[in-house]
Amino acid sequence: MNNQDLILCESKGRIALITINRPDKAHSFNGEMLKALHAKLIEADNDEKIKCILIKSTGQKFFSAGYDLKEITGDPQKVAMIIEWGRKVNETMLLMKKPIITQIQGIAVGFGVMLILASDLKVFADRTKEDLYLRLPELEISAFPQTGATLLPLLTFGFNYAKNLLFTAERVGLKELQNINFPTKVFPLDQLDSETLKFAKEISKYQTKFLIFTKQMLRIMDKGLDKGLIKSYFDLEDECGKVAYDNNIKTLNEIDEFLKKIYQKYT
Repeated sequence: MNNQDLILCESKGRIALITINRPDKAHSFNGEMLKALHAKLIEADNDEKIKCILIKSTGQKFFSAGYDLKEITGDPQKVAMIIEWGRKVNETMLLMKKPIITQIQGIAVGFGVMLILASDLKVFADRTKEDLYLRLPELEISAFPQTGATLLPLLTFGFNYAKNLLFTAERVGLKELQNINFPTKVFPLDQLDSETLKFAKEISKYQTKFLIFTKQMLRIMDKGLDKGLIKSYFDLEDECGKVAYDNNIKTLNEIDEFLKKIYQKYT
């Protein structure tokens, strides 16, 4: 399967349907897939005919296993590409005009979770924790949490729950997510495709300007996060990531000095 087949896009009336299509790799992302997804998002956001975007993946087991770590391990250029374009995708999803719906039928890990958190509406299959869960394992696998891995849980769940997800790397199932009112809709697995599309069609009936302004007003009002702040917090992740991987900075005193500068810059 070539890269062009890994991110599919089609129009369903006023809906842009973007499908992640790499089932043999658990829908994990390489750099070219991130570029393709970013391009499809921008294209849909600028298409006068499109009112909302629906992101899904094929099969039943995985929504997305995140970044393709096997493909990038040992290759600094590929790692840099993943960081650059993973950030661009998540930043774009937060800032783009039109609402984004994600359809989650299976397991989401790492960047797969970030895609869900960066979307506006989340539609889940009604499945057990064994078959469907969210997990952020970055610290556990010694991958620094970047490209939105700290910002997105904080925006979505708040301070305490974001820390729980990142520091424990535990699996979070549908029932736990329902307890915090996270899913927008939940449908039986065998009805997920049809019911999610039906839901998206209902959203697409709203006036375009009403959809766009509602999303943007809520984003601005939520803890006062404007466009500049969102970008600066992605920058914060990148700056800390560089130092976290810098073997020349080892002592607590050196880390303290860096943190002083970071707090002065971002607070």
